[in-house]
Amino acid sequence: MSVATTDMVNAQSTQKGKQQNPYTLVYDGAITKNEKGKVNIHPVKYKLNGIDIAANVYTPANYNASKKYPAVAVAHPNGGIKEQTAGLYAQRLAEAGYVTIAADAAYQGASGGAPRHTDKPASRIEDIHGMADFVTQYAGVDANRLGVLGICGGGGYTLKAAQSDKRFKAVATLSMFNSGEVRRNGFQNSQLNTIQERLKQASDARAQEAAGGKMIYAGVASITDEEIAKTSTDLYREGFEYYYRTHAHPNSTFLYTMSSLFDLMTWDATTNMDLINQPLLMIAGSKADTKYMTDEAFPKATNAKSKELFLIDEATHIQTYWKPEYVSQAVNKLLKFYQTNL
Repeated sequence: MSVATTDMVNAQSTQKGKQQNPYTLVYDGAITKNEKGKVNIHPVKYKLNGIDIAANVYTPANYNASKKYPAVAVAHPNGGIKEQTAGLYAQRLAEAGYVTIAADAAYQGASGGAPRHTDKPASRIEDIHGMADFVTQYAGVDANRLGVLGICGGGGYTLKAAQSDKRFKAVATLSMFNSGEVRRNGFQNSQLNTIQERLKQASDARAQEAAGGKMIYAGVASITDEEIAKTSTDLYREGFEYYYRTHAHPNSTFLYTMSSLFDLMTWDATTNMDLINQPLLMIAGSKADTKYMTDEAFPKATNAKSKELFLIDEATHIQTYWKPEYVSQAVNKLLKFYQTNL
């Protein structure tokens, strides 16, 4: 059996137990009940621009609301939700003494907003500001010691959010994905010759919506094992396994409105990177086929107070979401970074 197949079988063997989780968390080692003296999870809801946002706040062991704790907001990947890797990292940081928040993006997951599966940069960035709004008011949080962690697409949006939001005193990304660049140019710049054609599709979709017509979706609604096996890129093959098999959750989807491309294709995570003056840590797998996006963004952060690019040896993009040895390396690096800067 290949290593990849073994990984998938091992992950699948725990999937049934995960689905029974009372908080619907689908990551290994997830909290199943709140116990005194341990990390606790608190499902919360709050309004952001009139939309109900669903989030989980994690509090450290022996949390005391009369004390002051540093906090970290965690922004989830594209297609992801708070119960997957964002929750895993939020829980691991809480185990080290941080109050953390992982929220579902507006229009996605358990959060409100219509049309569903809207995936526009301005909204995803506003979600990150919204997490800062909420968690800095949370009992026991020291608003002057707030960090942010963005994973995958959440990483690209975090870079943009931190350019203006100076409440974030330390900025970190994991497996950063520049959603605008990929929707515009294709993954690994594979669709440069169809940009105008795809912009026309997005424009037509917006026109159809405006006329009260049917919503058009881009992306993948479901996929067979055979289709997964034939997928050539690690990101998408392992991503399909993660989202549709090993860490599947009913609120998670690879679909987004076609009209979202109207906004996504003219956006880029790396514009105005010189506005980031906070300390910056960017983490990527050395074997990630998305690493080029971190490599493009990192040099542009010319005014960061300090900056470091940390590579997890042998890791692919999706493996940084769940594989214990890679998650541990990322968490240990994040803790050193936040301890130094918060």
